[in-house]
Amino acid sequence: MASATALIRPANSADLDAVVAFHVRLWRETYRTMAPEAAYDALDEARRRPSWQASLSQPKLGQQTWIAERQGEVVGLVAFGPASHEVFGDAGEIKHLYVDSKARRTGLGRKLAALAFAELAKSGFDRAALAVVRDNHTAIRFYEAMGGRKIGAYTDPGPMWRSENLAYGWEIGE
Repeated sequence: MASATALIRPANSADLDAVVAFHVRLWRETYRTMAPEAAYDALDEARRRPSWQASLSQPKLGQQTWIAERQGEVVGLVAFGPASHEVFGDAGEIKHLYVDSKARRTGLGRKLAALAFAELAKSGFDRAALAVVRDNHTAIRFYEAMGGRKIGAYTDPGPMWRSENLAYGWEIGE
C-alpha cells in the first residue's frame, strides 16, 4: 500500500532498529515539553528495544505493527491490538500512532489510522480506541478531526511517568 510516496507494510523483526530509533525520536519530539525531565532522559533506545523486539518477533495474539517508509526511512508507525486498559472496554486499541514531522499533513496519519481500524474490524472489533496525553493538543485535534469522540480518562502509571490520558473512540464495525 503506498501513501503520499510512502510504502505502508507490516513491520517485522528485521525492522527492529529502525522502529526503535523512530519511536524514541518521535516520542522525544512529541513529549519534550509534556513529560517530566527524568522520564524524557530515561526513554532511550536501550529502554524501548526489549518491548519492540517482543512485539515484532513474537507479537501477542491480535497485535500488529505497520510502518510507512519513504526511500527506506521509517516515516510513520501504527501498532494496535486488543485493549490494554479497562477504559477501552471491548474496543480494539491503537497503542502507537506516530508520523514524522516531515510527513505530516500528507494524509499519512489518516491512512495509518484507517488501516488499523480496518484490521481491527477484521479481527472482530466493532470499536477502536486510543489514549492520548491530556496536554497533547495537536494529537487531540487530529483525533477529533477524524471523528474520534472522548470516551473516558485515566492516569497511566507508566514505567517512568504518571500521565493523565484521555481515551478517544471510533465506531468501526459494520
